Amino acid sequence: MRHALTTLAAALVLFTAAAVQAGGDWNDSQIAWQTYDAGLAAAKQDKKPIVLIFYTEWCPHCTNYSKVFHDPAVVAKAKAFVMIRLDADKNKELAQKFAVDGGYIPRTFFLSSAGTLDPAIHAPREQFKYFYDEKNPASILTAMTAAQAKLN
Repeated sequence: MRHALTTLAAALVLFTAAAVQAGGDWNDSQIAWQTYDAGLAAAKQDKKPIVLIFYTEWCPHCTNYSKVFHDPAVVAKAKAFVMIRLDADKNKELAQKFAVDGGYIPRTFFLSSAGTLDPAIHAPREQFKYFYDEKNPASILTAMTAAQAKLN
């Protein structure tokens, strides 16, 4: 019996690790991620700007980027936004609509409370403008601060 429980516990740990690794751990316990439609409605009602992220389950960069959303400063700043996270594979039409400079992932956009993209708020790069540093929260924090000032 003890061996069976140990084996079951080990399998649960491996399953949980695999689930977190597939697409990352986006800190659902501290960030109120929304679906697209619910997020748009909440943004209009609460008059908050939107952070819209496209990711996929299989993308290692998305897994890395998900860890940025555990940073305490990012968690605090996220409260000023409606946070929407969409799997690009499961939301192909929306992913295509927001492929303004390509269909790469992860992509992070800042929208007004009316749901309008502000193309001027992006990562400091010429190519892949909506790809923020996947390992350093400072990159997304800078954009969030700019979006708060501009979109509120």
